[in-house]
Amino acid sequence: MFQAEQEDIFFMEKACKLAEESVEIGGGPFGAVIVLKDGTILGKGRNQVTEKKDPTLHAEIVAIRNACKSVDDFRLSGCTIYSSCEPCPMCLSAIYWARIDRVVYGNTREQAKNIGFDDSFIYDEVSKSVEERKIQMEHLNMDMTKNAFDMWTERIVKIEY
Repeated sequence: MFQAEQEDIFFMEKACKLAEESVEIGGGPFGAVIVLKDGTILGKGRNQVTEKKDPTLHAEIVAIRNACKSVDDFRLSGCTIYSSCEPCPMCLSAIYWARIDRVVYGNTREQAKNIGFDDSFIYDEVSKSVEERKIQMEHLNMDMTKNAFDMWTERIVKIEY
């Protein structure tokens, strides 16, 4: 376990307060805060899955969306995300896509599993080949599916991911 700095504790308290607020209104016990190195909070989020009936509205995703709006960019380089719980596979992927530098989390995925939030099957599924996954996946290879890829490849002016 790493040695937490005072600022880590400060921002984790904020993430945990968001998680508590979520539980108080009937949501999942998750909160997240995204912070620049200078301590500026760019985005906050609490779990809104049941409230908004959207399975993607995990605390980290909400915080990432809010932070990206505040900086008007999809990249959050130089940021730390404080999450009340170890990010699930979806949130972890979004954290990588947003290029967040650091993740500080409270509860572990094992602790989440113990209260009914078990993502281990998703971690397992992602590592399987397409043919082995529980959800049927079929590759439809047609010329039309490659058009946008060809357009992207040929485009001279583009914002690289």
